[in-house]
Amino acid sequence: MAAEIVNPRSDSNTGQDGGAEPLDSFDPAFALHRGGKMAVQATVPIRDKDDLSLAYTPGVAKVCSAIAEQPELVHDYTWKSSVVAVVTDGTAVLGLGDIGPEASLPVMEGKAILFKQFGGVDAVPIALACTDVDEIVETVVRLAPSFGGVNLEDISAPRCFEIEKRLQERLDIPIFHDDQHGTAVVTLAALRNAARLSGREIGQLRAVISGAGAAGVAIAKMLVEAGIGDVALADRKGVISAGRADLTDVKREVASFTNKAGLTGSLEDALAGADVFIGVSGGTVAEEAVASMAEGAFVFAMANPNPEVHPDVAHKYAAVVATGRSDFPNQINNVLAFPGIFAGALQVRASRITEGMKIAAAEALASVVGDDLAADYVIPSPFDERVAPAVTAAVAAAARAEGVARR
Repeated sequence: MAAEIVNPRSDSNTGQDGGAEPLDSFDPAFALHRGGKMAVQATVPIRDKDDLSLAYTPGVAKVCSAIAEQPELVHDYTWKSSVVAVVTDGTAVLGLGDIGPEASLPVMEGKAILFKQFGGVDAVPIALACTDVDEIVETVVRLAPSFGGVNLEDISAPRCFEIEKRLQERLDIPIFHDDQHGTAVVTLAALRNAARLSGREIGQLRAVISGAGAAGVAIAKMLVEAGIGDVALADRKGVISAGRADLTDVKREVASFTNKAGLTGSLEDALAGADVFIGVSGGTVAEEAVASMAEGAFVFAMANPNPEVHPDVAHKYAAVVATGRSDFPNQINNVLAFPGIFAGALQVRASRITEGMKIAAAEALASVVGDDLAADYVIPSPFDERVAPAVTAAVAAAARAEGVARR
């Protein structure tokens, strides 16, 4: 029997047995999570011995033998093509940081049920008790025969970049680090609509990103791929430029395709005259810096729970304001992207998720807004039932167009 979690803040709460009250007696979050948030459910009945003999031995042997002779049949006669592994090492969990694999499981379970709820995709949370890049890669490679795709989740930078790259090289199934690419897809979709609302093209915009971690780097790459006029990233030491001697390999690569204007100095310096601020780092941006941005600017302050620029401040100067929070308009939420992206990739048995597929997802997501476009509605709600089908169809079509679809 598992040990009962008790309230660490109280010495006086006692239950009927004289012990401390469980946390779920006063906190609904604990009540919801007790026993976990998901379970495995059979898709076929086992009502009698005939059902049993088909679902298991001896009937299952025929299917196993057929797959052994024709490995591709695994996609038709198992769940492989419809299930994703949600893999983490617990080193960069939401806003909690390095809390370890066990503590990450509630988040991974949550991710798995979002896959099912919003994309119809089955997902299995896998929390690994290792942080070494080689060990993570080897572990996932060995697990891969059971899954149609792998969603890397909450793995700290810069290891996440290498892990994703190496897995993409070794496996022929979609490998997707959602903290990078899901965030980038939704950000691009919102930016496309903000530009459309203001009568501009993305190519006319100069953006500044606060944060050069997984999300910041991926957003920069995607904005460049989409044709942004210019984009600069800033880390704790200021704007990333080719002249800095303290850059990591990842940041050196970033410097090679960003900051065409050659900006140097602080984040606040870079914001002067900028059209777009994108925050994925936390911290606070001074109001004076926001005020120095170009007229009609866009502020996407996505840190949770505290945006880098509070919406009340941002609205004084910006034409469009977005955050990562559900209690403000224009929430930049990854759940708008990853369920449909994987659903589309799995639908066509894609061997990988390409830049073109991600761009297609962003364009489809932006198109859902349609003629309802407004300053407080540049991105749809996760509960808009049009989102997942639109993203799924666009990703599947892009996979076929790019030659990575296998059906």
